[in-house]
Amino acid sequence: MALKTANKPIGIFDSGIGGLTVAAAIQKVLPSESLLYFGDTLHLPYGEKSAEAITRYSEDITDFLIQKGCKCIVIACNTASSIAYEAVKKRAGSQAIVFNVIDPVAEYVADHFHDKKIGIIATKATVKSGMYSKKINKLNSSLEVSSIATPLLAPMIEEGFFNNKISKTIIHSYLSNIKLKNIKALILACTHYPLIKTEIEEFYKKKISIIDSAQIVAEHIGKELKRQHLLTSKKTIQHQFFLSDLTESFVKSTRYFFKKKISFNRNNLWKKN
Repeated sequence: MALKTANKPIGIFDSGIGGLTVAAAIQKVLPSESLLYFGDTLHLPYGEKSAEAITRYSEDITDFLIQKGCKCIVIACNTASSIAYEAVKKRAGSQAIVFNVIDPVAEYVADHFHDKKIGIIATKATVKSGMYSKKINKLNSSLEVSSIATPLLAPMIEEGFFNNKISKTIIHSYLSNIKLKNIKALILACTHYPLIKTEIEEFYKKKISIIDSAQIVAEHIGKELKRQHLLTSKKTIQHQFFLSDLTESFVKSTRYFFKKKISFNRNNLWKKN
């Protein structure tokens, strides 16, 4: 790849603040890279939408990120990764590499666990797709994978209801599900969930492995960009944040993760002129 391409930004998208956990991890692993983030706050949460709607939103955002000159696109959303990955790759074509948040985690789990029961908490759409189970068992058939849908968690986190009595009651109710009995590891299969990782660890008294995809995904992206000679040589970092609907929770969360003055651009891709 040409140096000109390597110096383009990394494009990232999610339905809301969850993808910021991935963006923050990428910034930590690749501190010299510029990020261009699109938060589709107008349509959150994706986990409650139809597959057709999720695919359409993902394709439209992909078009936007390509227009902005992104060298790669990170689908920082498990729901979109499970449903729209192939559609996004087709849309991006040869113009940008596309990463999802499922494959790196599936590979990590398959490599690090054997003859164990693995639990997954995710949105309804991600669980319905069965993508995690398929990918993990294809790589390691010795693992038993059990998934449950936790639809209240993402909107709860978006509204800032975590680390309190309300969140603990909801989290404990979900994690007490018999399908998660005797698990040795739990995959947080929604990029929102790392924000409640501490509460989940408290429930399990730190006796099982809690798998947060953000760091795993960021390291995978770093290795792949290096392999393809796509790491930037620029010394000036410029992060850009676009939102389909400007929300207070997104602004507050972004400043929490990035610790600096940030400007936000409202851009509703679906508004008819």
